[in-house]
Amino acid sequence: MIETVRACLTAAEIAKEVDFFSFGTNDLTQATFSFSRDDVENKFMPQYLELEILSDNPFQTLDIDGVGKLVEIGTKEGKRANPHLEIGICGEHGGDPRSIEFLHKIGLDYVSASPYRIVVARLAAAQAAIKEKLGKL
Repeated sequence: MIETVRACLTAAEIAKEVDFFSFGTNDLTQATFSFSRDDVENKFMPQYLELEILSDNPFQTLDIDGVGKLVEIGTKEGKRANPHLEIGICGEHGGDPRSIEFLHKIGLDYVSASPYRIVVARLAAAQAAIKEKLGKL
């Protein structure tokens, strides 16, 4: 499990010792934003969204500029150090279409989604693959 900022930044070192990475994006989001999901969603997330401080709830749609960059760094560095490394994510982002498209674009091999989001995740993954083949991703 890659769930800390440091793990993303030292992914090459970790990749030499493992067969796969699974980015725990819920915990990584908490670490990147430096706040607790329980506290933020019940206290100030509604105001952050209303005032457009954040465009989306980062626990529902991956924060591409922050968390996404860390996942991208970890993916590139991990695959550079271990070309056979399988890389995926687990967490709510695995069922979000916009997150899946970004994760496909940066080279993740799989997403894990909760049972009720599997159909959406499969459709989003197929759409991302088609966009890539058409050169639109």
